[in-house]
Amino acid sequence: MSQAGRHRMNNLLMNAEEMNRAITRIAHEILEKNKGTRDLALVGIRTRGVLLASRLGEKIKDIEKVTLDMGILDITLYRDDLATGKDKPVLRDTDIPFAIDGKKVVLCDDVLFTGRTIRAAIDALMDFGRPAQVLLAVLIDRGHRELPFRPDFVGKNIPTSKSMTVKVQMTGEDPEDQVIVIDNKE
Repeated sequence: MSQAGRHRMNNLLMNAEEMNRAITRIAHEILEKNKGTRDLALVGIRTRGVLLASRLGEKIKDIEKVTLDMGILDITLYRDDLATGKDKPVLRDTDIPFAIDGKKVVLCDDVLFTGRTIRAAIDALMDFGRPAQVLLAVLIDRGHRELPFRPDFVGKNIPTSKSMTVKVQMTGEDPEDQVIVIDNKE
């Protein structure tokens, strides 16, 4: 099958409405687990984790009428594949404008796969202080963990093969909200 033919086999996993419902559910689960908003903060991992954190913050504000502390985390310098030299790292700003000591920090990312991004994010986060607790919220958990991380809040679990790519698109970075699965088998 041609390359073009393969790309026609992309599967839509979530449309905009389904993504919105999943984010609303995650926001409610965060509030329930935390018993409200006390000492709660959201930190998004660049890039789409930041968009997820922002949307969760808006949902929580709609529900509780409280604006949570929100931060942005760039994990580039904490990645364990940096030494391979394959890619030139692009550094972007980390912005955590509040003290994380004693906070319950919800770390947000779009897709959980091997766990290596989360390990890097926790390493980066600890350079800012000592939170009381770090929780993990992901839109998609696709399995294949190489490190022992488990999300606390998940929009959708999807079993995938390692040859697949899960692509989250979110307005603010992409033209539309959707999650697609691309099978990269040759």
